[in-house]
Amino acid sequence: MRTPIIAGNWKMNKTADEAVAFVEQIREGLNATSGVDIVLCPPALAIPAVAASVKGTKIGVGAQNMYFAESGAFTGELAPNMLTPFCQYVILGHSERRAYFGETDEGVNKKIKAALAHGLTPMVCVGESLEQNEAGETHSFVSGQVKAAFAGLTAEQASVCVIAYEPIWAIGTGKTATVEQAGAIIGGTVRTAVAEILGDDVAQQVRIQYGGSVTEKNIAELMAHPDIDGALVGGASLKPTFVELVANAA
Repeated sequence: MRTPIIAGNWKMNKTADEAVAFVEQIREGLNATSGVDIVLCPPALAIPAVAASVKGTKIGVGAQNMYFAESGAFTGELAPNMLTPFCQYVILGHSERRAYFGETDEGVNKKIKAALAHGLTPMVCVGESLEQNEAGETHSFVSGQVKAAFAGLTAEQASVCVIAYEPIWAIGTGKTATVEQAGAIIGGTVRTAVAEILGDDVAQQVRIQYGGSVTEKNIAELMAHPDIDGALVGGASLKPTFVELVANAA
């Protein structure tokens, strides 16, 4: 049985003070919810404050990105060992990182290996553009992303990872893939790709989230699908109704 995981990706929103004030508003409600893992992913400068605010609760903390080196001349980057005092998770390969900052499958793979080496659970993002979707290229493109991300990982390493299928055309647009669409890609493409390189046992252990305009209104329907193990939530995680969303997921 895979425990669902709901992660809030706050992107470039909330100062440290704003983040703590928001956590204080939602902390009790989130901590009271059972049966689901909860992760908050604030901007980098707010991570220590959020980690302190959720200490002693069941709420986890994640970073939105990291570099694969432990130190060096990499201006503006965060090393995995800088995150480990505060974080348990890290989002890697988000479509915005790929589109705006030139991240590649090879770089994402290096980051996954570095995160695992430092005890961080990677939440690995994959997903196709609207053009790829309409051209019928979803299966081949997403499968390729998954296989590239997991290249060189052992079964033990891969089984603890989380994959987030986020169709780019559904992120922040208000458009959500239907349960049938999301389930077909998650089960028939993402999980199948993992099985092809690491075996069916690993594929059945890996938790796969859906992401893309997830709200408190549609999360329960998405979670009803046997292959959907949670959600990577954007805008809806910035509102007090995130508590309701998590409760509906559980």
